[in-house]
Amino acid sequence: MMTIWGRLTSINVAKAVWAARELGLQFERIDVGGPYGGLDKPEYVAMNPNSKIPTLDEDGYILWESNSIVRYLAAQYGAGTLWPTDPRERGLSDRWLDWQATEFAPAMAPAFLGLVRTPEAQRNHQAIADAVTRTNRLVKLLEGVFGDGRQFIAGDRFTIGDIAVGCAVDRWFLLPVDRPDTPALAQWHERVSSRPSAQGILKQELK
Repeated sequence: MMTIWGRLTSINVAKAVWAARELGLQFERIDVGGPYGGLDKPEYVAMNPNSKIPTLDEDGYILWESNSIVRYLAAQYGAGTLWPTDPRERGLSDRWLDWQATEFAPAMAPAFLGLVRTPEAQRNHQAIADAVTRTNRLVKLLEGVFGDGRQFIAGDRFTIGDIAVGCAVDRWFLLPVDRPDTPALAQWHERVSSRPSAQGILKQELK
């Protein structure tokens, strides 16, 4: 039995759920975090001492940190698909999984938190503007990546890199901010968001 703990409005939870769906896995998802609370309950802290989401429980095997969960699921169930068997191809995919966490997420976070999670009267507009500037630079980087005609972020097939960056770019496209024109990136976003495994994850109302 596989359980993924976490609310689907979290990018990190969305990554894990999307990977599990893409792999055709059967699992239960339990809402915790945000408006659902529960992260400070002793039974949850016993699984995840960081008191964050997501947490994976597969027959007693407990794993937290979203990228680790995505990598585990892909390696365990997706060799040759989500988890390329060629180390160099896998390295290209892994790079984008980590880039989303270390570059894109920190750049976008102040804009998302300010515009979605903060009442208007309490917003730090300078922090939001700075975040928009930083994120738009990264969006232009992605436009250059897809400008060479590639179908997916690591090459010709859908991998875990597309899942991570897809969740982040989807949220960015939904934010009410000024963005540069990125037709190649928009085409890729449409391509990945139309996958059956992405339904109910991407193009949802921001919360």
